[in-house]
Amino acid sequence: MLELGTGTGALAILASRSGPWVMAVDISRRAVLSARLNARLARERIEVRRRAFTVDRGRRAFDLVISNPPYVPCRTVRPARHGAARAWDAGHDGRAFIDQICEAAPTMLRPTGALLLVHSALSGTDETLNRLTKAGMRATVADRAFVPLGPVLRSRRDWLRREGILADEQHEELVVIRAEHA
Repeated sequence: MLELGTGTGALAILASRSGPWVMAVDISRRAVLSARLNARLARERIEVRRRAFTVDRGRRAFDLVISNPPYVPCRTVRPARHGAARAWDAGHDGRAFIDQICEAAPTMLRPTGALLLVHSALSGTDETLNRLTKAGMRATVADRAFVPLGPVLRSRRDWLRREGILADEQHEELVVIRAEHA
């Protein structure tokens, strides 16, 4: 299993407990150190590397790839390169990392493998499904939930509303996209 954008490593640790070999990657040095420490404290063997989302393209294929990448739209075209905002900022349309994952998915997965990708509908559920389909994947919305806006979206509420991105001022829809080779 591969987790893209592991952060603290919580999902990688949980997956490791069920038996598979797990690799977790993140571009943040602090996230990598945190994930390594948490894996050690949990006594789970997880390979944690500092890498961009798509570095392993073509090198190794996985049975399962999971990701909850940064997906929050921001005022800048490019996501933050430093600081805490790096964990959520994903460019003006919120798709900077989602698009990379969609493009790389076919080469990251074994023929019977699956991708589980979580993001906000604010970043374009249909766009994700279309990009995965164009990449040769069969993609569906596996689950969805309406959740209260978190602190980052609340702080950007006025801007998101002016941009026509946010309609409901109190909630966002989170989606889980499942994709596999067509």
